[in-house]
Amino acid sequence: MSATREKAQLMSASEMDRTLVRLAHEVLEKTADPANLAFIGIRRRGVPMAERIARKIEALENIKVPVGAIDITLYRDDLSTVGPKPVVSGTQIDFPVTGKDVILMDDVLYTGRTVRAALDALFEHGRPARVQLLVLIDRGHRELPIEAQFIGRKVPTSSREIIEVKFQEIDGVEKVMLVEKAG
Repeated sequence: MSATREKAQLMSASEMDRTLVRLAHEVLEKTADPANLAFIGIRRRGVPMAERIARKIEALENIKVPVGAIDITLYRDDLSTVGPKPVVSGTQIDFPVTGKDVILMDDVLYTGRTVRAALDALFEHGRPARVQLLVLIDRGHRELPIEAQFIGRKVPTSSREIIEVKFQEIDGVEKVMLVEKAG
């Protein structure tokens, strides 16, 4: 991986938590039947987001939203460039998705290719009634006609910039950083 340099911290741990609380409220406000919801986090950092928002909704409405995790590795359109032995973390969806209002979750929406791959993987598990997208950060630069219905924050970036989202569960730290490719 090429070297990067930090440009700015975009969100602290408390700002991330407040944003997830707001997103939980938005999901409830825009959902006709919260009992029909299911959350699926895109591995890696979409999973802790889905788990956290599900816990927030359970605390608010006493509704337990099922949470799954989807691995898109084998559905990527650039799989041949990933390497000879891509690491597959596994999909874990322990509930039927057919007929559910599924909300796919990821940390950063960029080109849209990750979401396209997640949709391909999701539909192998059934036919949801509806699929929506929730992201913590939308940084623009779409290559596919994909948009999120729930957005934590829009952050315009250049092609040299990268958004790094860190979650305690994965990274041991909690923050969102704007970094730039060096050189």
